[in-house]
Amino acid sequence: MKLNTNSNVYTFVYMTIVVIIVAVLLALANQALKPRQDANILLDKQKQILGALKVDFSQADPAEVYYTLVQDTLKYENAEVYVANLNGAIKYVLPLEGKGLWGGIGGYLALDEDKNTIYGVNFNHESETPGLGAKIVDMPFRAQFEGKHIRNAEGQVVSVAVLKAGTRAEGQEQVDAISGATITSTGVSTMLNEELVNNYVEFLTGEAGPTAESDPTAEGGLTGEAGQFITEE
Repeated sequence: MKLNTNSNVYTFVYMTIVVIIVAVLLALANQALKPRQDANILLDKQKQILGALKVDFSQADPAEVYYTLVQDTLKYENAEVYVANLNGAIKYVLPLEGKGLWGGIGGYLALDEDKNTIYGVNFNHESETPGLGAKIVDMPFRAQFEGKHIRNAEGQVVSVAVLKAGTRAEGQEQVDAISGATITSTGVSTMLNEELVNNYVEFLTGEAGPTAESDPTAEGGLTGEAGQFITEE
């Protein structure tokens, strides 16, 4: 029986078969590439954490450096804290998520052992304006946070305000916002405040412990002595 290639039935069957074949091929490709994609996502996360710790990994394998320095991950109900041993000094790295002008922003905040003094920060963004909001990733903006404190004189968690130069925040230490990027700068300020107050206050103030036991073998966990690495100063 000869098929009528001009019929609607033939066209429908043909397109159905093509769609099924393409869907199967895409599913197989996605399955095959997923381990590599997951590995790239993890590596990017590790690099960002090292950036917050001001570790220079340009001459080394960043994953190896990360697993040597980050020795524990504390699990909380709505957050996690990475514990690093940097040349004998304990640093805590807190993941952050927020909203900028055009999309999500995020980053990592590294604190000294006192859980109050900022050691370093590393911000990222999805689609902020180049030359303006995108400057949150640049060192001149990030360096302003170093040495600032996230608690006030009474010990309350108040974060650090990101404000236009010349303006003042009551009861908070502050850094200068990026000129021409008010919304993104406000997004960074809001992200820091909301994340620290809503998700990390228990860790920062010591009022309560983690909701789950710390897991030294969790992502980034590694037992053993920390290595010595050069940091950006």
